Amino acid sequence: MRQLPDAEPGTPDGRSATHYLVWLVRRFRSTVFPAIGLAILWMLCQAVVPAIVGKAIDAAVRHDGDGLFTWSMVLLAVGAGQAYFGVARHRFAVVNFLGAMFVTVQVTVRQAGRLGSALSRRIDTGEVVAIGTADIRAVGAALDITARGTGSLIAVVVVTVILLTTSVPLGLVVLVGVPVLMAVVGLLIKPLHHRQQLTREQQGRLTARAADLVGGLRVLRGVGGEAVTAERYRAESQALRSAGVRTAGVESLLEAAQVLLPGIFLVLVTWLGARFALGGHITVGQLVSFYAYAAFLVAPLRQLTEALDKLTRGHVASRRVVGLLDAVTDLPDPSSPRPADQLAGDLADPQSGVVVRCGEITAIVAAEPADAARIADRLGRYAEGGVSAGVPLDEFALATVRRRVLVADNDARLFTGPLRADLDPGGSGRLPAALHAAAATDIVEALPDGLDSEVAERGRTFSGGQQQRLRLVRALVADPPALILVEPTSAVDAHTEARIADRLATTRPGRTTVICTSSPLVLDRTDRVCYVEAGRVVADGSHHDLLATEPRYARTVLREDQS
Repeated sequence: MRQLPDAEPGTPDGRSATHYLVWLVRRFRSTVFPAIGLAILWMLCQAVVPAIVGKAIDAAVRHDGDGLFTWSMVLLAVGAGQAYFGVARHRFAVVNFLGAMFVTVQVTVRQAGRLGSALSRRIDTGEVVAIGTADIRAVGAALDITARGTGSLIAVVVVTVILLTTSVPLGLVVLVGVPVLMAVVGLLIKPLHHRQQLTREQQGRLTARAADLVGGLRVLRGVGGEAVTAERYRAESQALRSAGVRTAGVESLLEAAQVLLPGIFLVLVTWLGARFALGGHITVGQLVSFYAYAAFLVAPLRQLTEALDKLTRGHVASRRVVGLLDAVTDLPDPSSPRPADQLAGDLADPQSGVVVRCGEITAIVAAEPADAARIADRLGRYAEGGVSAGVPLDEFALATVRRRVLVADNDARLFTGPLRADLDPGGSGRLPAALHAAAATDIVEALPDGLDSEVAERGRTFSGGQQQRLRLVRALVADPPALILVEPTSAVDAHTEARIADRLATTRPGRTTVICTSSPLVLDRTDRVCYVEAGRVVADGSHHDLLATEPRYARTVLREDQS
């Protein structure tokens, strides 16, 4: 049995929801098709049981002991086969269910990472949350039901053939009745599909509004808008509730139809079979078989309607997934990206004139801190304009740039889960050295379970300075060829900042490091400083040289001490 999740999910077919589901089937064909084959055998074993029982009863009526024994052994073998095929089918079905879920999570998370800051502008927060909580399960269920749905369809066909060969009138009843039942159920599927779509969209909007409320609650209270916004949320919540009730109404009709219609069908077949038995057209054993078949058909018919329902839900969910996959990033990959080995040499930002030399610690000091942050974005290809060895960064695949250049700023978040997995997800072994370099060893030592302690949502149990040091640890563990740090020590005290500055200078020997800061403690440990005013470099040199020769630089870096 395959191990899940797969390390590489592959490239999904995002042309439509149907194409995405078909891609999943092809992706898991090694388990989907065996599951379908096992489901067919499983259902066929069940389908032939009534015929075997009928044969055994007829043998008993004729006092045929050998025939009774033979059919009893056949029934035992079929029962054993049914048990084996059923267990095997279920195992493959679980793999299909979980595999489709995992792959959908992987491709959507990968796309979210590719979109970066553009994600919130392209897709509502509620949509993203709903994909991760509800849609992935619907997609998995759609892949799971393919086996049972196919097996049920084959079983219905086989039973129809058996009944036609036994009694043409009864076989025709089944042959006509099954499509009629499916057609009636199909009439309910379309409105259910439509209402599920509307409910799902309202749910996404409401989730997005809830996220906005939580994030802006302090501001709302400050301007007196809390009551108005709460009332608006309440009204939208009630609208969602009403939409959910309407959807549930159609679902309840579908559930009732799945029980009522096959039940009526069972009564009809039993009544006709009893009349034929009384008229001598069929034997007692065949009557029992017909009754058993009418009862048996309830299960495959119910599974067929369940298949329609789950495939519909899966199609709705896949449409949302495809919508996310179709979202375009602000920084698309070039049609013919350059090879990764050409991304080497000095980094430069022609717009500002900043040049970062390989293997040096370069500081960027800006009279307006926002200018330094914008330069960091361009050097890390979070905005257009960066250059490496004279080649624009936008000529390389975005993933290539991300592997070489890491921009670590104070907007980064700590993730819920074990601290060790957050700081060193790849188990690189560089964590102890990074903790020491970021002066964060004391943070870990103070935790009850050390690195195995759980991080609360967004790291809220840590102070601002502790979060900043832990984010620096994570950046140092990554150890990229070029590391760009934006204000890495702005929230720590001077003593801790001095220790971090000393250790940063020795932690990345021969590696390119850029630090956007105006702290004299950090600047004193750098190889070179670029001073930026109005978005352009106006001076560069060592920290001490600039203090002596550039008054504007001195005012910028010393005003923190003077304040």
